[in-house]
Parts: sequence; C-alpha cells; structure tokens
Amino acid sequence: MDELSKQPLDEFLASVADATPAPGGGSSAAVAAALAAALVEMAARLAASRAADQAGALRARALRLAHEELSSYAPVLEARDDRERSLALAAASEPPAQIAETAAEVAELGMEVASGASAAVRGDALTGVTLAEAAASAAFRLVEINVGSGPVFERARAAELRAASARASATGRPPPTAHAPTPN
Repeated sequence: MDELSKQPLDEFLASVADATPAPGGGSSAAVAAALAAALVEMAARLAASRAADQAGALRARALRLAHEELSSYAPVLEARDDRERSLALAAASEPPAQIAETAAEVAELGMEVASGASAAVRGDALTGVTLAEAAASAAFRLVEINVGSGPVFERARAAELRAASARASATGRPPPTAHAPTPN
C-alpha cells in the first residue's frame, strides 16, 4: 500500500472499506487524530498562536502512527499458538496506545487554542478537540480488546480520559462517566 499521507482521500477510504484487516480501526483513529491536529493547527495559525508548530508536530506523529498501525496486527493473525498470540496482541497494542496519547495531546492543545481563539475559528479548534477525543477513545478500545489490562492498557485509558476531560473543559459539557472494561 502507498504511504497513507500520499493517498487520495477516496482511495484511503476505499482501502478501509476493503475486506482486509488493514487499514482498520487503528489507522483510522490515527488519521482522525491527524485531522484533529490539522484543525487545531489551522485555528492556531489564524489566532497567531505559537501552538501551531506543536499541532503540526502532532499531526505528523499521528500520520506516522497511522502508517505503523497498518502492519501491527499482522503478527496476531499469524500466531500459531496462544503464547504467540498473547505476545503479538501485547505488541499490537502499543501503536494504538500511542495514538490515544497523541490524540489526548491534540485535544489538550485544541482546548488551549479554542480558549484564546476568536469566535471565527473557535469552532474549528473545538471540532479538532472533539475529533481528537473520538480518536483517543477509539484507540483505547483497540487496546482494551487486545489486552484488557496492564501498563499499555492503563496508558491508553489515561489518554482517553485526558481527551474527554479536555473536550469537557473546551465545551463546558461534562465528560462521560467511566465505564467497565469490555469482556474479552
């Protein structure tokens, strides 16, 4: 597959819709985080905020993670026994955990940009915050399904909660209540 950042949008969407395991939820969450970062970056540039460079770096990191995520699940599908599968699931959980963490950073930065932006661009920053929260939540769900507990799970869950808190602060709406882990 061509590098994701070089693909036309319609081609990427068609590849997600294909009956193949990748790109899937992880790459899609990372692309959503990159789009969120781009909106925050644009709002920051229009507001003449120094946060624009940071948002650009987060956008680049999210795209890199989207590309990494393309092959992260293949070892799970190729595992020959339960031990190999467990190890592969643990390794496959790292990219979505990093996606969740990146998305949380985008949400937090977007909250800052929105608070200092004019009404003309505040909506774009808030859209970035909301998309980042969704990306963090989606990435956490992948980790939760893969491993269900442990340090990577805790990092991803903390990132999801950070993103939800940033969205709540930015919009004045309370974060959703905590939920029980999904059974494996």
